[in-house]
Amino acid sequence: MHVPDDPHLLERVRESFARQSFMALIGTRVVSASHGTVVLELPFRADLCQQNGFLHGGVVGAIADVAGGYAAYSVFGDGEDVLTVEYKLNLIRPAAGERLRATGEVLRAGRTLTVCDLKVHVVHAGAELLCASGQQTLMRMEAGRA
Repeated sequence: MHVPDDPHLLERVRESFARQSFMALIGTRVVSASHGTVVLELPFRADLCQQNGFLHGGVVGAIADVAGGYAAYSVFGDGEDVLTVEYKLNLIRPAAGERLRATGEVLRAGRTLTVCDLKVHVVHAGAELLCASGQQTLMRMEAGRA
């Protein structure tokens, strides 16, 4: 089922994202949203680090999960929402830099399950390096039932 492009998609994603209190707590923001792809950014914060000074893997996983969730949400219609069923993330290099950029991209959207590709890059001195890569499965739901 293909949902036509939504000219208000970025606004719709940001409105839903504003209800993500954990994302607000850690300082993540929506950078862009298009049909099937969403990009989030998180500035480096020392209070989100593990003992070696790298952003904690749980934080990396959280923004990857949310980027994929909104990528799936971007292909759903009005009255639909999303819930993560599972995700697997490989932490490739330490998350050390000025900020993280998480991208979720829909690989396949089905009636019930949607699969997304997840990438998290660390941005440092103008360069972007892949620090995490994974895949996610999400469930399409009626809004309000999640």
